[in-house]
Amino acid sequence: MPKLRVHNFTISLDGFAAGPHQRETEPLGDGGSRLHEWMFATRSARAKRGLEGGHEGVDDDFVARSDVGIGATIIGRNMFGPIRGPWQDESWTGWWGENPPFHNDVFVLTHHRRESLTMEGGTTFHFINDTPDAVLTMAFNAANGQDVMLGGGAATIQQFLRAGLIDEMHVVIVPIMLGDGERLFDNLAGRLDQYECVELVSSNAATHARITRSPR
Repeated sequence: MPKLRVHNFTISLDGFAAGPHQRETEPLGDGGSRLHEWMFATRSARAKRGLEGGHEGVDDDFVARSDVGIGATIIGRNMFGPIRGPWQDESWTGWWGENPPFHNDVFVLTHHRRESLTMEGGTTFHFINDTPDAVLTMAFNAANGQDVMLGGGAATIQQFLRAGLIDEMHVVIVPIMLGDGERLFDNLAGRLDQYECVELVSSNAATHARITRSPR
């Protein structure tokens, strides 16, 4: 049965998944880019960007497996861009240039609809104003039997956790302190009882926790 999965979602030691003041020049807010230094140093992440070299080992293993079996993606509007409120125009096409890294249908949760946006490399962004259950159904249909990736940000993952829809999460803890921003596990009282950590391993750069939902 297809699953909803979270991969490579990184938080600081004090629990923040992004810093404050997201803007075009700082997609993850002040200091947030430091969260993903562990990932961009891996061989798999560098290869996706057309670069050679990079670290192998535990971190690289997790990055390599994150794309396997994924047929569609769900993200929140803040992960798509820094624009808030109604779209003033449709000139913003994401942080990733003409060829985004998804290569599948990406469902963007937003209160403000716009026409679907087709990019190079097989990525099409669909802007959806609906419940997590409804959006997940759309994503599963688009995935055609494969799993769906839930990309974030933190508030979007919280919505799906509150709805009990996430099957597996790979959460990465890195040894930095952000002090402010957006936390992953806020506002979830009573919603995490069905989840358990089934794998916990560390490298010199990060600790990886694989969390799964108990069978229904």
